[in-house]
Amino acid sequence: MTGDKALCLEEFCQNRGQAFLRFDYTGHGESSEEFLDSCIGDWASDAIFALDQLTEGLQILVGSSMGGWIMLLAALARPERIAGLLGIAAAPDFTEDLMWADFTPEQQAALDKDGRVAIGNNYDDGEDYIITQKLIEDGRKYLLLREEIVLDCPVRLIHGLQDKDVPWTTSQKISERLRSTDVETTFVKNGDHQLSEPQDLDRLRATLKGLITTVEDP
Repeated sequence: MTGDKALCLEEFCQNRGQAFLRFDYTGHGESSEEFLDSCIGDWASDAIFALDQLTEGLQILVGSSMGGWIMLLAALARPERIAGLLGIAAAPDFTEDLMWADFTPEQQAALDKDGRVAIGNNYDDGEDYIITQKLIEDGRKYLLLREEIVLDCPVRLIHGLQDKDVPWTTSQKISERLRSTDVETTFVKNGDHQLSEPQDLDRLRATLKGLITTVEDP
């Protein structure tokens, strides 16, 4: 919740006099518990709890990367509370399509044998990510891209064409699966996965401003 995009949007909403909520999932950032002990279902429950207990009325949900998956799951759980969605490099089904499907036979065997496997990390301090069998198996309960995503609210997606972590085709699939007819996808030619450069943050603010206008004056 202390990332550039979250802070950018908080400032944007404060300047507009609008409420804004940011939080860390269990095991992330400043939250309690251990990352390895939690899974997709736990983080979706965190988002639904925050929506239920800390907000009132219709909400626009914003999710980046894994947060884009959680955003969709929360919206499906509380469709009556959702005015719109904004995904940045949204990554539904990543545990299955971007991890398990890309693991080597040796990595899959290690996961089965040891319950965890280390994969490379191009960010932060460069330490390997530890992926647990629990995460992979739990993710299979929440896959979204295999069938229609039954949401009808306006949705805006932004994805960098140079994203090395989540292929831009993921946003294309989300658009195709959504039942909503009000879906717009912006592809950024030189954009990476983070989309946190000044021009990216400008685009994010503009996209959110346009989405707010859409939901306020449909």
